Amino acid sequence: MPRETPVERGNRTQVLHRSLSADVAELDPHLVTGLPEIAVVTALFEGLVAEDPRDLSPVPGVAARWEISDDGLRYTFHLRPEARWSNGAALTAQDFLASYRRALSPALGADYASALYLVQKAQAYHRGLLDDFSQVGFVAPDPHTLVITLEHPAPQFLAELTQPVWFPVYLPAVEKTGAADARGNPWTRPENFVGNGPFTLKQWQPDRRIIVERNPYYWDSETVRLSAIHFHPSSSVEAEERAFRAGQVHLTEALPLSKIERYARQQPELLRVDPFFDTYFYRLNVTRPVLNEARIRRALSLAIDREAIVRLSGGRQRVAASFTPPGLAGYTPPQALRYDPQAARALLAEAGYPQGRGLPTLELLINNSDNHRTIAEAIQAMWQRELGIRITIVNMEQKTLLSQRRTLDYQMLRSDWAGDYLDPASFLEIFSSTSGNNHTGWSSQEYDSLLYRAARTADPAARYALLARAEEILLQELPIIPIYYAATVRLVHPSLHGWHPTLLDRHPYKHLWLEP
Repeated sequence: MPRETPVERGNRTQVLHRSLSADVAELDPHLVTGLPEIAVVTALFEGLVAEDPRDLSPVPGVAARWEISDDGLRYTFHLRPEARWSNGAALTAQDFLASYRRALSPALGADYASALYLVQKAQAYHRGLLDDFSQVGFVAPDPHTLVITLEHPAPQFLAELTQPVWFPVYLPAVEKTGAADARGNPWTRPENFVGNGPFTLKQWQPDRRIIVERNPYYWDSETVRLSAIHFHPSSSVEAEERAFRAGQVHLTEALPLSKIERYARQQPELLRVDPFFDTYFYRLNVTRPVLNEARIRRALSLAIDREAIVRLSGGRQRVAASFTPPGLAGYTPPQALRYDPQAARALLAEAGYPQGRGLPTLELLINNSDNHRTIAEAIQAMWQRELGIRITIVNMEQKTLLSQRRTLDYQMLRSDWAGDYLDPASFLEIFSSTSGNNHTGWSSQEYDSLLYRAARTADPAARYALLARAEEILLQELPIIPIYYAATVRLVHPSLHGWHPTLLDRHPYKHLWLEP
C-alpha cells in the first residue's frame, strides 16, 4: 500500500502545507518587512480590523465595531470582551497602547513605524521630538475602548490597520526575554511566544519548517477549520515544484519560469495565475559612487528590454512603465519608462563614461531563487551589450539581503513591493525621506511636499494629480528601476478551499479548509 503523503494526511487532519519563497528572518509583527514573514505573522496575530476573504475589505477583528467622527479624524474602536491572548490572558485597549508605543520607539527602529504617522504626533514621538507618549493620538478610556485621532482624514485608514505593524504584542512576554525595544529579542521563539491570532506558534526550525496550531483562545476559534499550518521555506522554485508533485505541499509561492507553459497545457486545473498589486524592481544605492549620478541610473533603466524580460518570465507579468501598477480607479500613473538603448548610451557618454569606459564593475544582490537569477542574468547581458557595463550577480539568503538593504550595504539590489492597501500612496510613500522602507539613500524635498499635500487633499482627482506629479519625480530621478508588474503564478492543490484571488495576495487563514 502506498505511503500516505503529507498532503493526503493533511487533507484528512486539516493540516495545510504551504511553501514559502524564502526562510523567514523575523516573526515580530513590528519588525517584519518581507512577504514570507508576513505570510506567517498574519496567522499568529490579529489587529483591530481583519479582512474579508474575498475582497480584503475591512471587517471586525479584535474590535467588534467602531465609529468615525464626522470630520474623519477620530476613530473609536470597541474591543471584544472575549478577546484573549494565546495564554488565556485578556486582551485590552492598554495592550494596543503599549504595542503602538513600542512600534514607535526610536530604539526599535521599526521599518514600518512611519505607517503610524497618520496618528496625531506619532511622527514627533518616533523621531524623538516628543517624549510624552500620552500626547500621541491614542487613548484608552477603558479596557475595551480605544480612540485613535489622526493628523488628517485618511479614507484608507481601516485598510492600513490590517498591516502587521498595527498588530498588538503581549508586552509581558516580550519583556520576559529582553528589552521591549531591543531588536533580536527572542520572544518569538516557540517556548516564549504569545500571540492573539487564529493560530499560535508550535515549532520554528530555521530553513526547515514553521508549524502553527489552532489557537483555542482565539475569539472566533469556531470559524477556524484548519487544525494547523506547516510553512516550508524554500529558496528554490524547482524544489517547490518538486515538493508539490511529491504531495509535500498544498501550494507553492512561485513556479519555475520554464514550467509555466507546461502546466498551462497539461494541468491547467493546478495552475493559478492571478493579478497582484506588486512591482518587481531593482533598488539603487544613490549614496555610492557612480549610482549617485541620475544620468547613469536613467541609462541603466533605458537599456532594459522589459518586453524580453516578461517573455522570459512566462508572459504572465506586464511591462512596467511606472512604479505604481495601473488599474486603480481614478489614478493613471505616468508612463515614463521605455526601452531606448541609443538614448541610454548617449546619457552614459554625457555622464563621462562612453561605452562604459571608466566604470567599475557593479554588484547586484539577489535573494536565492532560480527565477531571480534568470532575470538578473538577462539584464546583466543587456547592460553589457548596450552600455559596456559589467555586473556581478551575488546570491544571498533572504535574511542577509534584508539586513544589508537596511544598512545600505549594497550597490544594486533586487526588490519587489506589494501594496499594503489599494491606493497609489501605498507605493509612493515608501520613497519619502521619512519612510523606514526607502533603503536607497534618495530623498527629494519636492517629492515629500507633494505627498504631504496629497495626504491632506480631500478631492480624489486633485489628490491623484499630486501623486502623479510625485511619481514623475521618482521616475525621473530613478533611485529604483521598475521592471514589471507582477502576477502571482503558483500551483494550488484542488483540496484547498477558500483561497480566493485577491489583488494583495492575502488569504485569511481562518477561512481556509481542506477537502480530500
